[in-house]
Amino acid sequence: MMDSEEREIFFYLRDQAERFVPAVAIARQAGGKHKARNAPDWARPVLSRMVERGILEMDATNAYRLHPIPESPAAKQWVSPQIANILKRSGKQFKSLVEHNGDAEAYYDQL
Repeated sequence: MMDSEEREIFFYLRDQAERFVPAVAIARQAGGKHKARNAPDWARPVLSRMVERGILEMDATNAYRLHPIPESPAAKQWVSPQIANILKRSGKQFKSLVEHNGDAEAYYDQL
């Protein structure tokens, strides 16, 4: 489970669309300007903890982003819940059916 500081960073980086963000910007934006003024390095231990757990990845310039969620095998495709119910009611077996729950937070929480 992520603690409150990890959640602040997670929600900030989730909206950054796969781009690497410097630690200073994360500390300022995720924690707010008052928290960044009082303790400018508050995010560094949290970021390194998240890198160790595999939630974040770091580039050569020490900027961070969310580690991409691994993709499922190519044979599987996402379907909407309505389509999944129709397929299940048909009585046929669809082994490559993957339901999308849309909850990236749950994936990162289990790391």
